[in-house]
Amino acid sequence: MESNVFKVVLLQALPASGKSEVRNFMANIEPERLKKEFHIGENLQLDDFPYVHMMRRIDNELQAMGQARIFYPGEEPFIDGRDWGTLCCLLNEDYQDLMNRNVQKPDSAAQLLFDRYDRASRIAGIAPRLGKLPADIRKKLAEKLEAEAAAMLKEKQDAYPDTFDGKTIIIECARGGPDGASMPLTGSDGYQYSLPMFCPEILENAAILYIWVTPRGIFRHRVPPRNLPPQKRRPRRPQRSRLEPAPRRAAVGHAGRVRLRRYGISREDKRRSQHRDGKRVRNHVSRAHRHFR
Repeated sequence: MESNVFKVVLLQALPASGKSEVRNFMANIEPERLKKEFHIGENLQLDDFPYVHMMRRIDNELQAMGQARIFYPGEEPFIDGRDWGTLCCLLNEDYQDLMNRNVQKPDSAAQLLFDRYDRASRIAGIAPRLGKLPADIRKKLAEKLEAEAAAMLKEKQDAYPDTFDGKTIIIECARGGPDGASMPLTGSDGYQYSLPMFCPEILENAAILYIWVTPRGIFRHRVPPRNLPPQKRRPRRPQRSRLEPAPRRAAVGHAGRVRLRRYGISREDKRRSQHRDGKRVRNHVSRAHRHFR
């Protein structure tokens, strides 16, 4: 930890548990206080949610053209759970591009994004899907998504800094398992699968900031109590940027269970957690590479 700030912080929690609010807090707090109290420098932020959003956009457009969906069957979680690894691999690429300030000027940002999805999924053990689409279908799909893909690429490249001195890279990703799943989570669910998918350059420099929120707390936050009149319900917080939240069915299928205890968060940590707005929050920072090298 040089200059008294972490180089990389993995911001993790169940879906819809307040990570975006934490990112907003870190982006707007006084820099000296952020550095002194949290050992976090000026933020450079990476997030896999835009890739999740574009996966759903791809599926919706394919379905509208009479083609089979390739990432999601509908509102439910992934068709192939290894796509959680696909997202990690995409974040690895973003990290490398950020560190090397890699600027790309493709003829088609959408076609570049399609190639990135296939390359990342191949690393996760999934055969290419977008590359197997008929050429005319892929071309039409790229035309429909070009503006959004170009905006994603521009936003990513505009964030490259002149220097990394005194800066902290915040990498946000939500992982969990279906409601009722037994612990520890197995297969492609949870952190035991996803964290080792991050590249060594991330893990060797990373700390974990984990927000401890129960699934019950998440849905209490998302859905106002039915027994309260509308005028007494707490106003809903605005959703992140231009992207919509995951459907409730997908959240239930993924936000049901999570455990980081074997990676450094104990029951004692949980007892010492704070209670805020109906959420039990435990910000636990530990060296990620101790467990995932």
